[in-house]
Amino acid sequence: MKTFRTKEQFDEKLFFCYLFILLVGLVMVYSTSSIIAESRNGSHLYYFSHQFLWALMSLAVIYVILRVDLKKLTIYSAPALLLTLVLLVVVFFMPIRNGAHRWLVLGPVTVQPSEIFKFLMICYLAFSLSNPKRNITNLKQLLIPYLPLLGLGLGLILLEPDLGSTIVIFLTTLGIFFLAGARMKHLMLALVPQITLALTVVFVLGYKKARIINYLQSVEDPLQGSYQLKQAVLTLGSGGLLGTGLGDGRQKLFFLPYPHTDFIFAGIGEEIGFIGLLVLLSGFFFIMHRGFKIAAAQPDRFGFLLASGMTWSLFVNIAINLGVVTGLLPVTGLPLPFLSYGGSSLLMSSAAVGVLLNLSGRAVK
Repeated sequence: MKTFRTKEQFDEKLFFCYLFILLVGLVMVYSTSSIIAESRNGSHLYYFSHQFLWALMSLAVIYVILRVDLKKLTIYSAPALLLTLVLLVVVFFMPIRNGAHRWLVLGPVTVQPSEIFKFLMICYLAFSLSNPKRNITNLKQLLIPYLPLLGLGLGLILLEPDLGSTIVIFLTTLGIFFLAGARMKHLMLALVPQITLALTVVFVLGYKKARIINYLQSVEDPLQGSYQLKQAVLTLGSGGLLGTGLGDGRQKLFFLPYPHTDFIFAGIGEEIGFIGLLVLLSGFFFIMHRGFKIAAAQPDRFGFLLASGMTWSLFVNIAINLGVVTGLLPVTGLPLPFLSYGGSSLLMSSAAVGVLLNLSGRAVK
């Protein structure tokens, strides 16, 4: 006879693995950013202190998520998603940072609405696609209402511009539709306009064209790619098997751009080496493994789609970031979940873990 766990019996192994990676992230944010923080902000603790506060907020968010009924809460995911679309418009009235309109500036706090959109989109799709009246093998029901909502959101994020988040959200939704039973030919059909749009934006309008060309050059020789890629490759390579030692990395001394954000994996590799990276990657693999295991054990379609969507989104994000740092993919400006400096990314990635922990409490034994 099937029984269910209580909410107090959440997946402790998943939680402790998350805590381990979170602590590694805090240590490495300080290690890779202290010199830059001292130079730019007058305090070596500037980035670390901000990340530490976001980590505390992330733990508080997990605590709250563990104590709510997700099935009832996701009823409000559609209006919340519409509100996020408004925020994605508001960012264009905010000051440009690093050449993009990606952040809402709320006093001392900055928020990235694209991260919120990604999280809420998964919640909305899980709620909507679990409706037994919806038949997404029918092309019409697949396109409406998902295409206008998803298309508008992705279009706004692409215009910020934020190509990395656009790709992650698009691949995440494709994965959820596939798991929900959408026909492969319909999903392939959805790829055609997206690929056409991407090629037009890059090669006709020139957006990120230089990065694509640098990437193609780096396929033959990583040292012929962009400055960022060359420094990332040198940083990873200089770590060797055991690393230079915690805090002793040299590439963070203004050689490697964004050593505490998009390219933190390279900085970590320099200081803890190949063996340390294997341990860290094992932690990521364990989170993915537990996430899909929780999804498979769900008693209903809603729980399965929600857990699968959160896990798949984390996987896509991690895979793209690691692909960029190792030179397998063009530079996209995407943070590494749980490790990179950035409050919105850490908070929403932690919220995804919170959802998995919540759902593990209702999994079939």
